Amino acid sequence: MRTTRFLSFASAPAVGVLALLAAFALGLAGPAAAQPRGAPISFADLAEQLLPTVVNISTTQVVERGDQQDFEEMFREFFERRGQGVPPPRRRANSLGSGFIIDPEGYVVTNNHVIAEADTVEVILYDDTTYEAEVIGTDPETDLALLRIQPDSVLPSTTWGDSNAVRVGDWVLAVGNPFGLGGSVTAGIVSARGRDINAGPYDDFIQTDAAINRGNSGGPMFNLDGEVIGVNTAIFSPSGGSIGIGFAVPSAMAQNVIGSLRRFGEVRRGWLGVRIQTVTEDLAVDLELPAPATGAFVANVIEGGPAEAAGIEQGDVIILFDGKSVPDTRGLVRMVAETSVGRDVEVIVWRDGQQRSVQVNLGQRDAEILAAVAPAEPDPQETQDLPALGLSLGALTEERRTEFSLEEGVGGVVVTDVTAGGSAEEKGLQPGDVIVEVDQERVGSPGEVESFVEQARQSQRRSLTLLVYRGGEYQWIVLRIGQG
Repeated sequence: MRTTRFLSFASAPAVGVLALLAAFALGLAGPAAAQPRGAPISFADLAEQLLPTVVNISTTQVVERGDQQDFEEMFREFFERRGQGVPPPRRRANSLGSGFIIDPEGYVVTNNHVIAEADTVEVILYDDTTYEAEVIGTDPETDLALLRIQPDSVLPSTTWGDSNAVRVGDWVLAVGNPFGLGGSVTAGIVSARGRDINAGPYDDFIQTDAAINRGNSGGPMFNLDGEVIGVNTAIFSPSGGSIGIGFAVPSAMAQNVIGSLRRFGEVRRGWLGVRIQTVTEDLAVDLELPAPATGAFVANVIEGGPAEAAGIEQGDVIILFDGKSVPDTRGLVRMVAETSVGRDVEVIVWRDGQQRSVQVNLGQRDAEILAAVAPAEPDPQETQDLPALGLSLGALTEERRTEFSLEEGVGGVVVTDVTAGGSAEEKGLQPGDVIVEVDQERVGSPGEVESFVEQARQSQRRSLTLLVYRGGEYQWIVLRIGQG
């Protein structure tokens, strides 16, 4: 079970008391309230159709040491003095979750956290028939897993719907196994789309107010056509119970992940071979991007990657990918990850004040090759104050690499000091940062950086664009030129 405020529920204890609260009051006096378009009087027919396609997931894990740990520590010395070891107790920890059948032959989708680290996994059908399940594959980054059982007969199954067509305000049903009760249906609406809850790099959750509780994890979210448009995964709750803020992995993402797991036993994601950052207002102005300024700024092109082969350059802004607008960096990450490995994709970039089209043959993300930038040959004694930028720079010597824990492959000039109240401090620069490029030109000495400052002043420019390396990541920063 996750312990962040956004809680996913891998483990749900079975309970013996069922409390039901009537949710409809019909025949009230006065004029009937207007029904939202498409809202049914009852969900009963739809629920009857869908319930047999949803399963309960039961897992068992052998735990070496349990709740008795503190007690045993208190008495360990006593037993050791008597020459007796304290054998660690072994107990079986059970947890419950949900899933749904996507193929009559026995393929079942659930959450990765529901079955993670389990020694045995069982799938319990709507009629209480139980089968031991084989784990076909898992994807922790999207919290999805694919299981398979060997049923004795053809099973009822779900169909995938189009989560991209879902609108805020649409009715949805959540079906699952809350608190081990099994076969529970709740209804609500889509509260929001594209939610990022910091669960992983591909967050794009559908938010709903349909009640989702412990044990609902891995269950389906249906539209009113009975199609799966999401996989219920997490809730936001200070108490651990539903407060009407639940999250589901959209079917557009889940369907691709599950298809890859079924075909390969692993997820094979597309890989572009760039390091990107958000297009800030300063960058948009400096690059003369037309409003509204969206896209993903290419901070670095990885040597040997698909982007380099296609001609994408450092400093480009990717604004269209495969015919779709790129809203921001996270949007591009999702688009690339959901595209098949080996596919040729048109990418539109903004470069030198105009759009350019390139064709990229996507690689596989796991084949990522890290760029190795040859270090410059600096004068080991060279340092220089640049009051106009509010910083001091030093040559990137071996001593400074050691001082600031910089990798051998990083080249440029190192920031040795930042002036309080200066432009560099305003933009968050700090000692140990490495300036790799200025205005998309590589620099190898503090003097070269100073020359760019003078050139900018002569052309009456008020800022410079720096490519800065910090902690394994590259980012572009627009730095104001002061009066120093």
